[in-house]
This record gives sequence, C-alpha cells and structure tokens, in this order.
Amino acid sequence: MSKQKKKTRRIGILRGMETSFPEALIEYINDTYGDKKIECSFVEIDAVSMDDDNVYDVILDRISHEVPFYRSYLKWCSLKGTYIVNNPFWWSADDKFIDNIIAAEVDVAVPRTVILPHKQHPPNTKDNSFRNLKYPVDWDRVFEYIGFPAFLKPFDGGGWRGVSRVTNADEFYAAYDESGTDCMMLQEGIEFESYFRCYGVGQTKVHIMPYNPAAEPHLRYKDIPEGSSSTELLERIEKDVVSICKALGYDLNTVEFAVRDGIPYAIDFMNPAPDADYHSVGYDNFAWIVNAVAEMLVAKAEKPDSKKKFSVNNALAR
Repeated sequence: MSKQKKKTRRIGILRGMETSFPEALIEYINDTYGDKKIECSFVEIDAVSMDDDNVYDVILDRISHEVPFYRSYLKWCSLKGTYIVNNPFWWSADDKFIDNIIAAEVDVAVPRTVILPHKQHPPNTKDNSFRNLKYPVDWDRVFEYIGFPAFLKPFDGGGWRGVSRVTNADEFYAAYDESGTDCMMLQEGIEFESYFRCYGVGQTKVHIMPYNPAAEPHLRYKDIPEGSSSTELLERIEKDVVSICKALGYDLNTVEFAVRDGIPYAIDFMNPAPDADYHSVGYDNFAWIVNAVAEMLVAKAEKPDSKKKFSVNNALAR
C-alpha cells in the first residue's frame, strides 16, 4: 500500500504598507520549511463570493484594522476553516479600556483608567442619541481618581495617534476639545524608571526589548538609558506578557511596560499587528520576530485540524 501523498499547507500574508517584515517572513518560511510541503505567499484577493473556495490554512493579518473589506474577508476565511493570526472576531470587538479590565483580572498591574463620553457627536447621531448621558461630566471625580500627569488617548487608537500628555485640568480640557468624535480614555501617567516593549508570539514566546518612548521613532530601541534590570523583574514581565496574550486570545502582540518602584505597569497591549520593521526594531529584534512568527505560523498550518470548520459561537471564546 502506497503512502498517502502529503498535502501542501498554504500560509498567506495579508499586508499593508510595510515591506521588510512580510517579505522576510515569506522568504524565511519558504527557504526553511519548503521541503515540509509548506508554501507561504502574499494573499491574493478581489471580490469575494459567499460560495468561493478558501485556499489558505493560515493567514497572518497585518492590515485589516485599517481596511473593513479585509476584516470581513478574514471573518469569512475563519468560517471556512482558516486559522487567522489574530482572531478577527475578537479584534473587531476589542478596545483598550476593556483590555485594562481584562489585564487586571489576570493580576497584571495597569494604570487607573477612565473611559470618557465623546466630545462631539459621532457620525449619524443627534442630541437625542445621548439622552442617557449625564451632563455635565463630573470632571472633579475623574481628576481625583486619575491624578496628574495623565494621558488622554483614543480607546481604540494605535501608533500614538491622538495621544496627549496633560499635567493639569486646563491642559486636559484643551486636549479633550481637540478629540472630535473619537471615544477617548484618560489614563494615569506612570512616571517610570525603565520602560520595555515586548513581543508575545503564540501565547508562549516572549522577547523583551528595552525601549524609550520619548525618543525619536528611529531611536526608540537604541537611545536607552544605561542600567540593568533584575532577573525577578524580567521574569515578571515575561509572565505578564503571556498572561495578557492568553487572556486576550492574541497569538501576536506587543505589550509595553512602564516600571515604577519596581512594578511593571502594562501601558499599551492592544497591538495585534505590531511594528516589526527592520529599520525601526533593528537587526537582533527583527531576526527574533521573523523566526518566532514563522515557527508559529508553520505549527498552526501543520495541525491536522488546521482547516477545521470554524464556529461563530466560539469566535470570542479563546
């Protein structure tokens, strides 16, 4: 009896403007795992029919948070059995305010945070849409809870879009007045002695990178104050990254920590398409993330049930 021919597993990369990471990932996977019947390429897509055949075992999503068409396509792929990194159903429901609550539930330290009403009415709403909203907002209660300095930021933003550091009520009001229709949150400012940005891959692997959020973007991994970190601190950071990624169901994420009085506070951890550009993260970090993500994608593709039919009933239960 002849052996059954091994099926080629297909990994798709859905990318946006970035170049170095997705191209390096495809080259690395094809060169390293090609003899294991693994094929990696950029996703090709046009109009999608309900009845089309889905050809991918795994897709890495790097852009659907900015393109609704892609997000719906990835949900369709999930329903057809593709494993998506990261889960497009949960990602669509996620926000930074809720993430802070989830992180606190798994014993990760987070800054005090308050979600705020929109400064301006969101599109397609009117005054009557907000008849449940108390007015004026009790700002004194908010300021007493959060304190200053604080950060005003969109509850679903990324890349430091719309983030303002405020040191008193007047600065807050000025920044809030500029927020427009965005839903904002106010977060306690952690005056830190050290800062880290960490990759989390596959809910098991962690890469801790010293980081300077105050430096110019191209220097944030290079312009790092001198000093060493205790083994105990690094072990706690690694544990917290895994706890957050498991709680949120993210297979790829970055978690940022501001360390105050020896305690790492998780500052920003809704980054399911984190920066992995060679020119910003540098050679060593780039090599680590390419290798770790490649191994994860291949492992997902090789699972016998990698094209198992997806149930929408458990889309968020990860």
